[in-house]
Amino acid sequence: MKRTILSIGGLLLGTTLAFAQANISPAKAQSKPVIITGATIHVGNGQVINNGYIAFDKGKITAIGEGAGPATGYEVVNAAGKQIYPGFIAPMTTLGLIEVESGARGTVDDEETGELNPHVRSIIAYNTDSKVIPTVRSNGILLAQPVPSGGLIPGESSVVQLDAWNWEDAAYKTDMAIHLNWPSAAAGRRRGPAVPGAETPAERAQKAIDALTRLFTEAKAYGEGAKPATSNLRFEAMKGLFNGSKKLFVNADAAKQIMQAVAFAKQFGVQAVIVGGKEAYLVTETLKENNVPVILRETQALPDKDEDDVYLPYKMPKILQDAGVLYGLTGTGFWRQRNLPFEAGEAVGYGLTKEQAVSMITLNNAKILGIDKTTGSLEVGKDATLFISAGDALDMITLKVETAFIQGRSINLDNLHKQLYRKFSEKYGLKAD
Repeated sequence: MKRTILSIGGLLLGTTLAFAQANISPAKAQSKPVIITGATIHVGNGQVINNGYIAFDKGKITAIGEGAGPATGYEVVNAAGKQIYPGFIAPMTTLGLIEVESGARGTVDDEETGELNPHVRSIIAYNTDSKVIPTVRSNGILLAQPVPSGGLIPGESSVVQLDAWNWEDAAYKTDMAIHLNWPSAAAGRRRGPAVPGAETPAERAQKAIDALTRLFTEAKAYGEGAKPATSNLRFEAMKGLFNGSKKLFVNADAAKQIMQAVAFAKQFGVQAVIVGGKEAYLVTETLKENNVPVILRETQALPDKDEDDVYLPYKMPKILQDAGVLYGLTGTGFWRQRNLPFEAGEAVGYGLTKEQAVSMITLNNAKILGIDKTTGSLEVGKDATLFISAGDALDMITLKVETAFIQGRSINLDNLHKQLYRKFSEKYGLKAD
């Protein structure tokens, strides 16, 4: 076969014609083998390969190692002096479910009415035409988990890859988790005197826990019994919790909430994941003993309590790392997921190694989502979902994603922000980078 050698700039040349387009089309399937050479490769499992190569064909990684690697029959991409990373993964996000946060209700589709909706599938509402998705993708986030919100049990979620024509095309692992907002007994702020006979926060929380216990008891019995003449959509959706094919993602921050959630999951034999976990550092032994991972929400935040260490959110990944608890990281909402690599980078300044921070948003997130056998690290046999950056991808100053692949497909990295930048640079006679 003919050997083709391309530079990064040459590889991107074919996409420059699309810069003026309002819409960005998904990439076509990989048509020929590709090998990227000369780069520093961050595998995602803590390993770094200097002056390495990575080859892939038909969407799967076929070889990875040090040196030049094979070249005959490959389209060769020269990435000398650049960095290669696994595609970053954004769990627990409303990306693709919300387009405009306020003032445009028609673009918000992340919740349903009612308190107990385990059968509501967020994947159905996922909008692949969202203008926000390409802006996130441009910072190396190539997979995400759009999740529903609202109520005690908002619904179930799926993992999507971020270059698709429709939700069916985007689906990477469907209906892999059911979400639960654990009731809080904490008293909220109120004005005026207490209303005599009114329900206390603790009573309200206990009532909600009782409702959850009844639901899970009935759902488990439903799954263990003979096939009923009439299906119950809620119970059908929950079957996966009891046979191990789905996980229970529990939003819980307070130590008491986390302990209650872990005990609840253990009672019904379901695999739990704690989301948020602001006080997870207080119950690390319980989390480790019960093999319960934690997805932390952004490091760039303040602690809830005045008496807590002001740098606690930055230190939390290191605390969980040292405690032997599996942990991952997400950002806030949807458009702010583009800051995910920088949130991970902040933890490097507070104890994590740089490769541990990379793992936190790649392989760790993949393990928690149950997709680590196919993605999350750069290993032979896994999907060729990766990107090339001109510099350190965890640093806001040096991150510059030049090329990205999702399952071997070279995706378009243009987005509306870049288009507007070029438009007005041209208007004022400025040179656009």
